[in-house]
Amino acid sequence: MMQTTRIKRFSILDRAFHLFLILTFLTQAATGFSRLFFPTAWGKSLNMVLGGYDTSMLIHKWVGVLMIYGFIFHTLYLLTRINWRNFGASLFGPDSLIPNFTDAKHLWQGILWLFGIGSPPKMGRWAYWEKFDYWAVYWGMPLLAITGLALMYPIFASRFIPGWALNVAVLLHRAEAILAISYIFIVHFYVGHLRPTSFPMNEAMFSGSMSLEEMEEEKPAWLDRLKKEGKLETAKVNPPSLLYKIVYFIFGYAALGFGVYLLINGIAYSRYITLH
Repeated sequence: MMQTTRIKRFSILDRAFHLFLILTFLTQAATGFSRLFFPTAWGKSLNMVLGGYDTSMLIHKWVGVLMIYGFIFHTLYLLTRINWRNFGASLFGPDSLIPNFTDAKHLWQGILWLFGIGSPPKMGRWAYWEKFDYWAVYWGMPLLAITGLALMYPIFASRFIPGWALNVAVLLHRAEAILAISYIFIVHFYVGHLRPTSFPMNEAMFSGSMSLEEMEEEKPAWLDRLKKEGKLETAKVNPPSLLYKIVYFIFGYAALGFGVYLLINGIAYSRYITLH
C-alpha cells in the first residue's frame, strides 16, 4: 500500500504547549463551573467529583498560577522566534501569526465564496481563523491572570486598588472565562473537529504533520512557497504510528466530550449563576 506523504506543521514544543493548554483549560473550566453553579445539584455533584468545594477552589487557584507560568514561558519563546535584524518582515511575514492585509483579503474572498460568487481563498501557513483562534486565547490570558490574582489575594490587592475594584474583577474574571469557554467549546471544537474538511479530527496538532493532499486543499499558498524555496523535501516527515493515532484520537475526543458536557450543563443551568 502506498504511504501518504506528510508535511511537518508543528514542532514538539508547539504540541506540548497545546497539550498543556488543553489540560489546564479543562481543569479551570470544570473547577470554575463547580464554583459558579454551586447552588445547583449539578454544581454540587461536580464539586464532589473534584474533591469537595475547598479542594476544587484550591485546584482552580493553583492551576491558574501554573497557567500564568505557562503564558510567561510561551511569551518568552515567542520573543526568541523573532528575527530582530529583520523585525518588520519577521512580524508580518508569511510564517507570522500576526494578522495582516492578506488575512482581511482572504476573509472577504471566503465570504464571497460562501455565497457562490467567487473562488475560495488560497491559504498560507496560517488561515485567518487560526490566527483569530490563537489571539483569542492569548489576549484573554492576562485579563484572567490579573483578575484571578487579585481575587486570590484580595487583602494584598486592596493595598493598590479600592474595594469596589474587586467586585469589578469578579465580573471581568467570570465574563472572560465564560466567553473563553463558549468560544473554545463551540467555535474551536467545530473548526478543529467537525468541519467537513477536518472531520473526524484535525490531527495536525497531535501528530505534528498534515498529509500532502490536505495541504493542497487547505494551504495551497504555503505548499507553493515551500516548493519555490526548495524546502518541501526537508519538511517531509514520517506518519504517526497506529498506536499513537489511537491514543490521540481517544484523548482528543475525551477532551471534546468533556468540554461539550460542561457547555451543555452550563447553558442548562445558566439562570442559576451565583453573583457572589
